[in-house]
Amino acid sequence: MTEKNDVIEDIIEKAKPIFGNMTFGAVMGYCSGIALQKVGKALAVIVGIGFVGLQTAASMGYIVVDWEKIRVSVVSSIDQNKDGFFTADDAKIFWQKFKKLMVHRVPSAGGFSLGFLYGVRSG
Repeated sequence: MTEKNDVIEDIIEKAKPIFGNMTFGAVMGYCSGIALQKVGKALAVIVGIGFVGLQTAASMGYIVVDWEKIRVSVVSSIDQNKDGFFTADDAKIFWQKFKKLMVHRVPSAGGFSLGFLYGVRSG
């Protein structure tokens, strides 16, 4: 038995014009967001294990780690505007480059950003 005034059906009916333009891009954004979140978590585990291993070896006297040199090297490699710091402006530049790459020649990519954000949050 179906309801005559189903809220979801009403919303779908009202959103028909949006579905055609945004669905593909939003779905691709969502999937990309989930994938990037999973890769990010795996990378965080690898970096964390590396840090624990290096710090343990350093504290036991096996090696000497120059953390300041590592910090400078990492910051200089991700500093997009070459101001010497990793800031929100650098993150924006990374996002612009990433989005340009992801939506290149993708039809109706208008919903990519929203889908990506939702995928990162929910994945």
